[in-house]
Amino acid sequence: MGRAAARKIETSTGLLEAAKKVLRSSGYAGLSTREVAAEAGMPLSQIHYHFGSKQNLVLKLFEHLNAQLLERQNSLFGDTSLKLSEQWDRACDYLDEDIASGYVRVLQELIAVSWHDAEVAKVIRAGIMGWVDLVTDLARKAERRIGPLGPFSAEEIGAIAASSFIGGESLFLLGLEKNGSPIRASLRRVGDLIRIAEGIRPDEG
Repeated sequence: MGRAAARKIETSTGLLEAAKKVLRSSGYAGLSTREVAAEAGMPLSQIHYHFGSKQNLVLKLFEHLNAQLLERQNSLFGDTSLKLSEQWDRACDYLDEDIASGYVRVLQELIAVSWHDAEVAKVIRAGIMGWVDLVTDLARKAERRIGPLGPFSAEEIGAIAASSFIGGESLFLLGLEKNGSPIRASLRRVGDLIRIAEGIRPDEG
């Protein structure tokens, strides 16, 4: 890779990181490309050159973050040294990290925008289906390792897991945990159900 190409990638990544910070603090509606450029310490023209518009900037940010996290999750679920219950526990740890990093806020902001913007919806659907497909594939592997998943098909497990995590993220951002709803603790309890299916007492896991 030449110096010019490397510099272009570095500039683009810097703008995406700045957009993430601004989106966390201001939300999608309050985000301005001028503020992003100022946060990145770059001229506004760089945003138009690299991304063209505010919408495209934020969508590229989502794709950038989503690709990184899917790679991380694929690595986790491909680790055959871990039991399925241990993988679930680690996935719950990752949820905490994703809330802290700002990814959850970016995703939830864009889900809301997608309700009235077909172009945003197309990108967000594709991104979320990446997670659904990943969990569905994991459920198929679990069927082979520990037997039937109760009355659920692998596709239904994928749908339930995606709904639980994305819905949990939304309720967390609304502040329900602060009002007594044990959102993340409930997700972690699913690990105990998996341990029971694996023949392990939860207090032994």
